[in-house]
Amino acid sequence: MDNYTDIPSLFGCKVFNDATMRERLPKEVYEAIHAAIAEGRELDKTVANEVAAAMKDWAIENGATHFTHWFQPMTGVTAEKHDSFISPQADGGVIMEFSGKELRRGEPDASCFPSGGLRATFEARGYTAWDPTSYAFLKDDSLCIPTAFCSYGGEMLDKKTPLLRTMEVINTQALRVLRLFGSDAGRVIPQVGAEQEYFLIDKALADERKDLKFTGRTLFGAKPPKRQELEDHYFGAIRPRVMDFMRELNLELWKLGVYAKTEHNEAAPAQHELAPVYASANTATDHNQLTMEIMKKLAEKHGLTCLLHEKPFAGVNGSGKHNNWSLSTDTGVNLFNPGKKPYENKQFLLFVAAVIKAVDMHQDLLRVTSASAGNDLRLGATEAPPAIISIYIGAELTAIFDAIESGVPYEPEKAERMKTGVNVIPDFRKDTIDRNRTSPVAFTGNKFEFRMPGSSFSISGPNIVINTIVADVLSGFADRLESAADFDSEVEAILRDTYAAHKRIVFNGNNYSDEWVEEAKKRGLLDLPTTADALPYFVSPKNVELFTKHGIFTEKEILSRREILTENYCSVNLIEAFTMLDMAKKDILPAALEFEGRLSEGMLARKNALGRDVSGDADAKLTGRINALAGEFYSQTEALDATAERVRAEEDFAKRADLCRDELIPAMNALRGTADELEMLVDGSYWPFPTYGELLYSV
Repeated sequence: MDNYTDIPSLFGCKVFNDATMRERLPKEVYEAIHAAIAEGRELDKTVANEVAAAMKDWAIENGATHFTHWFQPMTGVTAEKHDSFISPQADGGVIMEFSGKELRRGEPDASCFPSGGLRATFEARGYTAWDPTSYAFLKDDSLCIPTAFCSYGGEMLDKKTPLLRTMEVINTQALRVLRLFGSDAGRVIPQVGAEQEYFLIDKALADERKDLKFTGRTLFGAKPPKRQELEDHYFGAIRPRVMDFMRELNLELWKLGVYAKTEHNEAAPAQHELAPVYASANTATDHNQLTMEIMKKLAEKHGLTCLLHEKPFAGVNGSGKHNNWSLSTDTGVNLFNPGKKPYENKQFLLFVAAVIKAVDMHQDLLRVTSASAGNDLRLGATEAPPAIISIYIGAELTAIFDAIESGVPYEPEKAERMKTGVNVIPDFRKDTIDRNRTSPVAFTGNKFEFRMPGSSFSISGPNIVINTIVADVLSGFADRLESAADFDSEVEAILRDTYAAHKRIVFNGNNYSDEWVEEAKKRGLLDLPTTADALPYFVSPKNVELFTKHGIFTEKEILSRREILTENYCSVNLIEAFTMLDMAKKDILPAALEFEGRLSEGMLARKNALGRDVSGDADAKLTGRINALAGEFYSQTEALDATAERVRAEEDFAKRADLCRDELIPAMNALRGTADELEMLVDGSYWPFPTYGELLYSV
C-alpha cells in the first residue's frame, strides 16, 4: 500500500485534472476547454478529439484498459458501462482508440433505471453526455468520465444535470446583486463540504444477519448493556483496525483528488465520520459518491462492513450527512464571511437575509430533500434535527437583524476573550457565534450547515433545492435594487422587510426539546414527521412554478421525481417487512421454541427425579413467559404478513405510502418489540444471529 511520504505528489494522481491537461494538451486546446466551460458552450469536434486522445494515452499509461461514462441515475448511487479501448484491425490485431464522439456521448440502456413514468419500459434508449466541469478519473482499470444522463426523449434521468442548472441560476442571480455592490467578480460558485458519517462492523458477523445483507440495518436487536451513555466513543482513540481502514481510505481518496481532511469517532459505538475540504457543489457531489463507494469496497478488504444506513442500530445515534454550503466568487470572496464588523457589512447581511427568507418560504422542499424510509428513523430523537425546519443564526446576527427591524443603531458587544486560568495556555478570542448541533439549518460563522440529509443520500438533492430557493430570493432582491432610487436605503428596506416577514423561522434554542415542537406550531411552521407526509409537497403548485420558472425541471420531471421517491419509500419498507418475516419464521421462532423445549425437558426430568411439583420454579416461569411471547410473536408475524401483502397489492403509490406509514411500520415495530424481548430471555447459544453487543463492540 502507498504511504504518506509524498502526499502532494500522490494527490490527484488518478485524475485528469487541470495540471495534467495543461501538460498534455496543446495550448490552444487547453484554452478552448476553459473558454467553453466559462461560456457554457459545447466543445467542437476537433477539440474533443484532441482531449479524448490525450485522456486515452494518460489512462493507458496508468494501467487502464477500458473507459466508462460515469453517471448518477435516480437510484441515488452511480452507474457505469465499460468499453475497452481496443479497435479491431484488418490483420487480426487491435489498436487502442478513443474518439471525441465516444468522449462526448454514450448510449447506455435506460430501460431499468427509475424514470417515474417519463418513459415506457420498452423505450430503452438513453444517452450520457460528458460533463467537462468535473474531471475524469481512474478507477480500477477504467477511465471514468463524469456525465449527465437523459432519456431518448430528452427528459433528465439523473441527479447531475439539475444540479448544474441550479449552479448557473444562482450564479446569474448572485452576480446581479454583487454588481450593484460594485463587485468585479466574474462568477459565483456554490461551495459544499459534506460530512459523511458511517458505521464499521466485523464483516463475518454482519454476514450472519439477513437484515444487514438485504436492508443495511438491523430489523431486530435488543439493546446491549452499554451503548453511548458514557460518551467515551465520541472523539475517542481510534482502534488500530479502524485506523488501518482510514489510512487506506485517505490514500485512495487523495489519489482521486478528494480533499479528505478530518476523521474521528462519532457518538455511537462503531460509528465514525469523514469530512472533506470544500469544493464546488458539482465536484463535491461527485466526490461524495466516490467516497461512499470506496468506503464500502475498502471495508471488505479489511474484513469489515461499512454501513451507510441512517439508522443501522436502534437505541444509538444514527448517521447523517451534514451539508455545509456557502457561496464564493471566482475572486476568492466567501459571500458569507461576516468580516470584523458584520453589522456594517450590508452585502453579507443581504445574502444571509436571502437564506433566511428562502428557508422560511420553502420549508417543505428542504424537508423533501431529507425524506426517506431510513431517515425517518433518525430525524428527531435527540440525535438529529426534528422534521421541523428552522434556522439558527446566533445571538450576534439576531441582535443585528432585530436592530435593523426596529430602526435603532446596533451596539456591538465587546469581543470576549477565553481565559483558561493556566498561564502557559494562551488566551484567545471567543467566536461570536456558537455551533447549534440541534438546528436543521445553522449558520456556523461563514457557511450554512444543513444537518438533515441522511448518510446514504446523494447530496445533489439538497443542493439542487438550496441553490434554487436562494437564487429565487436573490432574483427578487435584485429586481428591487436595480429599480431603486437610493441603493443604500433600499438595501436597508429589504433587510428590514425580509427579517420582519420571515423571522419566525429563526430559532437559536434547543430543537430537540418538546417545547420547541409546540412553539413551532404556534409560529405556523410545518411539521412533516414522515416521508409519506412530506413528499406530496414536492409537487405543490408553488414548487412546480419555482422549478419551471428557473428551468431546473419541467413539470413532468417534477412529477416523475415525486413518483420515484414515493416508490422507493414503499419498496424499502416492503423489503424490510419481508426480511423481518423471513427472519421471524425461519430463525427467531424456531430458536425460541427450541430453547423452550429444552427448558421443558429439564423441568420434566427434575419433576421425575424430585417427585414434586416444579411449576413454581424459575425455569417454569421462564418457560411460561417464553411460551406466551412465542405465541404473541407468531400472531404478530401473521398480522405483518397480511399487512405486507395488502400494501404490496395497492397500485396507487401515494396510497401505498400512507399504508406503509399507518399500518405496515406499526406492525413491524410490534413484531420487533416482541422479538427483542425474546432475545433477552433465550440462551445466547440458541439465538440465531449476532447480537448488538457483538456487532457494536467487535472491531
